[in-house]
Amino acid sequence: MAGLGRTKIALSSQFASAFSFKRKFAVCLSSSTSANGVAFFGDGPYSLLPGIDVSQSLTYTPLFINPVSTASAFSQGDASSEYFIGVNSIKVNDKAVNINTTLLSINNSSGVGGTKISTVNPYTVLEASIFKAVTEAFVTESAARNISRVAAVAPFEVCFSTENVLSTRLGPSVPEIDLVLQNESTYWRMFGANSMVYVSDDVLCLGFVNGGENAMTSIVIGGHQLEDNLVQFDLAASRVGFSSTLLGRQTTCSNFNFTSIA
Repeated sequence: MAGLGRTKIALSSQFASAFSFKRKFAVCLSSSTSANGVAFFGDGPYSLLPGIDVSQSLTYTPLFINPVSTASAFSQGDASSEYFIGVNSIKVNDKAVNINTTLLSINNSSGVGGTKISTVNPYTVLEASIFKAVTEAFVTESAARNISRVAAVAPFEVCFSTENVLSTRLGPSVPEIDLVLQNESTYWRMFGANSMVYVSDDVLCLGFVNGGENAMTSIVIGGHQLEDNLVQFDLAASRVGFSSTLLGRQTTCSNFNFTSIA
């Protein structure tokens, strides 16, 4: 376990100081239970087999600082050391979801709201009203594909039969979910590999959980949604770079050559 927050004692900051490179690192979480992902410290190239430099095709969005800490323990007046990005809207199957956009901004007095990236949470957590709007839109778009809803399987509230769900290189063929960022052309798209979780051979569930009405952070992008996505945290430039799924490029986060001397 390594601390990778935006504090000076974080491992990434200590490496930057010791080896005189800019405060920048990238993580790539493996979706495999039998193969490791990889973390890179410093700038690219971030090369994965078969010779793909993922650093050349990142999409960037600004990092934001929440003036109020969202940690479980903190001192009064501490700003958050977590990584917040600006989500302006959400789309399901390229259709905008009607949500209270006020929740997408950080309240500078209370620290409530906004969107953060967190590997602590296994699945993405959405504030209750956002969860309701997104899941209703997803169910509607799935029904249009003859994908049948079935009983919930905890911790998931929205589950489906696998009967009419095709398997593709990008995971189960289900409606895409887009987190729209600083403009309409900048978005983090989640395909089935990152949006869905198989709970049995016959049932798969939308891998998003309900964070309740009093959620401190409105959207917490969790570990499952980060798998096989390379995410670069560039503290020097105050931005996050992301690849979206690597599966479409015929590589994964487990394809780093740990025996290479490069």
